[in-house]
Amino acid sequence: MSRPLTQPEQTSFTGVDGIALRADEWRPVGAQVGPTIILLHGGGQTRHSWKQTGQLLANAGAHVVSLDTRGHGTSDWSSDGRYSLELFTGDVVEVVEQIGTPVTLVGASMGGLSSIGAAAQLGPDKARGLVLVDVVPRFDQAGSARIRDFMTANVGGFDTLEDAADAIAAYLPHRPKTFNPEGLKRNLRAGQDGRWYWHWDPAFVRSKPGDDRFVRAEHLEEQLASLSVPILLIRGKLSDVVPEEAVAGFREVVPAAEVIELADAAHTAAADDNDAFTHVVLDFIGAHR
Repeated sequence: MSRPLTQPEQTSFTGVDGIALRADEWRPVGAQVGPTIILLHGGGQTRHSWKQTGQLLANAGAHVVSLDTRGHGTSDWSSDGRYSLELFTGDVVEVVEQIGTPVTLVGASMGGLSSIGAAAQLGPDKARGLVLVDVVPRFDQAGSARIRDFMTANVGGFDTLEDAADAIAAYLPHRPKTFNPEGLKRNLRAGQDGRWYWHWDPAFVRSKPGDDRFVRAEHLEEQLASLSVPILLIRGKLSDVVPEEAVAGFREVVPAAEVIELADAAHTAAADDNDAFTHVVLDFIGAHR
């Protein structure tokens, strides 16, 4: 990683039904263009949740697109307030078609689930690899409910950025508590009432019920089993969303898949141990080029 770091360009793509999707795009320094990697964040996050991953991957020679999912970050909200795994998956397919080159899909949580369907639809000529970040089709419902409870508890916003930092610290007790106003502003938006709100459409949490209408595990497993491309699962050892028994079930569906565990990470694995996470992704892509 000796090349100079590059700054991303802000780009746009068109998703299902013409929705505008915003992204950060890094192009590698130098004449040799490496693989194209799409980073897909989890529900309630934004394209900034990957920390330095985009820059580090580009610095290693990759072309990187970090996408804001519909209803998140600076991407448009669904005009009808409707959000579903099918829509998220369709958006990923549209973005890959517009990029026009084969890609490796790296998806965290919800982004990983949409990556599974997108890889199945695109086929091995367009989706060359799949990296799932702390997500499997049969994830732990209690762990998922904890995420949903955190999101709904704070949907009314915060009086100050310090209040938001306190809420995050309580939700992620395994991380050292920090207060970075500029970092928080990437995931919060200032309302006209002076309060700070998460940078996603509140209708998203109303479209994500606790049963399997949002995530159909059997169908996702069928899609996973149909893939012939390299697959990597990166699990946070501290995760309450993908416990060890869920990993065992995943291995039964895709026995050829690689599984790597990050010792100091939980469900938010990419941000919890960003350096280790990025090195794992680089090693996986390099081994299968």
